[in-house]
Amino acid sequence: MLRVRHLWCRRWCGRRRRAGTEPTSDLTTCCHSRRRALTALRALCLALALPCAAAFAQSASPNAWARTNVDLRVTYESVTLPGDEKMGLVGASYLAELHEGLCVGPAVYGAASGERGGLFTVGAEAALCIRLAGPLALQTGLYVGGGGGGGAPVGGGLMLRPHADLLWDFGGYRLGVSISNVRFPSGEINSTQFGLVLAMNTKFVHLPGGTDPMAYFGGLRTGVGFDRILGVAGAYRPASDALGKSGAPLGATIGTVGMRADHFFTPNFFGGIEANAAASGGAAGYAEFLGTLGLQWPVGSDRFTLGGRVALGMGGGGDVPTGGGLLGKAALDAALRLSRNVSLNLEAGWARAPQGSFSAPFGSLALMWDLDHGNGAPTVQTREEFASGIETYHLAARKKGPPATLDNVTLKFNRFVSESFYLTGQVHSAYAGDAGGFSVGLIGVGVQQMLGEHVLVGAELLAGAAGGGGVDTGNGAVVQPMAYVGVNLSRSLSLRLGAGRVMSDGALASNVLDLTLAFSFGVASRP
Repeated sequence: MLRVRHLWCRRWCGRRRRAGTEPTSDLTTCCHSRRRALTALRALCLALALPCAAAFAQSASPNAWARTNVDLRVTYESVTLPGDEKMGLVGASYLAELHEGLCVGPAVYGAASGERGGLFTVGAEAALCIRLAGPLALQTGLYVGGGGGGGAPVGGGLMLRPHADLLWDFGGYRLGVSISNVRFPSGEINSTQFGLVLAMNTKFVHLPGGTDPMAYFGGLRTGVGFDRILGVAGAYRPASDALGKSGAPLGATIGTVGMRADHFFTPNFFGGIEANAAASGGAAGYAEFLGTLGLQWPVGSDRFTLGGRVALGMGGGGDVPTGGGLLGKAALDAALRLSRNVSLNLEAGWARAPQGSFSAPFGSLALMWDLDHGNGAPTVQTREEFASGIETYHLAARKKGPPATLDNVTLKFNRFVSESFYLTGQVHSAYAGDAGGFSVGLIGVGVQQMLGEHVLVGAELLAGAAGGGGVDTGNGAVVQPMAYVGVNLSRSLSLRLGAGRVMSDGALASNVLDLTLAFSFGVASRP
């Protein structure tokens, strides 16, 4: 079998070389490249299979709320890059237990120390948990994702991370150590190391397959547990003499777009996550992922609130000098309620990268939308979707060299505001096409309609920020209209094929093909 694959590879590369489409004169090197591409394809097939397994794992009755155990995991390890360079890598994952001992979910990894601030990957992870004795457990798993940045030698961007963790259960949370291998098959990173793991237990409460008017909601917090979500437009104002990593002056204003999601621990104390990316100011490729804690108090009535928050996480890319990638923020904010569920939020604060020279005031304006409620307030059932897949940009423009096709791994979250209309947030990141480090963050609106019992059609209008990987996105702003057709494989799962076009304020203007597996479920929300 190995001989057959080797002969096929040599013949394929030989034909490409004779046709003038394969510049490599060494057929062995060409074959190695082809085998790396096949490895990437197998890995991404695994990532696509994760939501499929999730959908078929649902066994709850049609009108019953399913309660799935979830691990919120944070890891830290020191990865060795070529030249014995050290990079601190932080990972965060949301792993739902589909069957006893089998967990699956989305994950993100990024640089937090060293010299590679701006390296991020997003993808999916699967893990097996084996209880050894008493509170001691062994967990083994595999992460598959795409990304890069920070000038790291990631090749096309595909990242694989097999790992084994030894964890001690303290009741509600677990601590332990891990051994992992971080590898970019088409790049130069291949490192094995020990690390630290923190895992916290929670629940994913949902209605399988979407919404049902007969389903009874008993006051539980549903979905992933967020109480509100914010669509954010912001700006950093670096000092007039601030310089980037290249030594060139930073833009006077770096515009960003992003999203934030909050969970309330008490009526006044909340925590959450946020993600932002540069859309103007000459910093295309800059992105940040942070965890946040905050306080807020009503003033006079509940229509107006004042508060503040702090955030800590990873940021970098786009010539922004964040050093190893650690980024901290502190801010004060005011919110005005416009309707029962919608508020306008104004924020001002300061951001600093302690390992680099980036330090700047920032401001933002956000539209804030209340989501799920477990506090006894009146509720209705609302449909949501989590989806993952792959997409291809045809002949994406590059800053250097001719246009070339690139492939992204995609993660999407949709929330329906009516039977057919939904809001969406998406993250796309390159895994192949010599664009390692290219990432996209999008928000937008969509419409979906059933054609009969099993076939559906839909369309989306998306906008956001993109950059990195040598792709010419100008200042970083992009728009991406899409249309798709899908087929329901089960009550919760659908397979979708989409087509559209991505356009930027740079030279990037490419046709897009998209293949997605979507998992649908219902949550309780305020009417």
